[in-house]
Amino acid sequence: MLTKIDHIGIAVTSLEAAIPFYRDNLGMEFRGTEEVSEQKVRVAMLQIGESKIELLEPIAEDSPVAKFIEKNGAGIHHIAYEVDDIQASIDKLLAEGVRMIDTQPRSGAHGASICFIHPKSSMGVLTELCQHLA
Repeated sequence: MLTKIDHIGIAVTSLEAAIPFYRDNLGMEFRGTEEVSEQKVRVAMLQIGESKIELLEPIAEDSPVAKFIEKNGAGIHHIAYEVDDIQASIDKLLAEGVRMIDTQPRSGAHGASICFIHPKSSMGVLTELCQHLA
């Protein structure tokens, strides 16, 4: 089902303040920013080998990322795994009794189809599955 670690999501209060650390200090390749209005965030992607770091800045006070930062502070928000077939992955997990946040794929950053597994089913870690369609 899983093919690789796709990215690690990090909640930040400001992309403008966070990007230079990852790009300049750590030397990651900056891949650009985009707004994911459905999740009320702006994201910046930085490449490191086969994987990416996804910086998440909330754009609304009721954004799940804004609520995360309010409760926990900035930091690691989720880990994302790439899958070949997101719907088949969701169906398999549901059949196995895994608690899902999403029971149908939704749109994510960079044209990916995504879903989240509830942290109560994944040992306290918010887990994302993503299928890159393009």
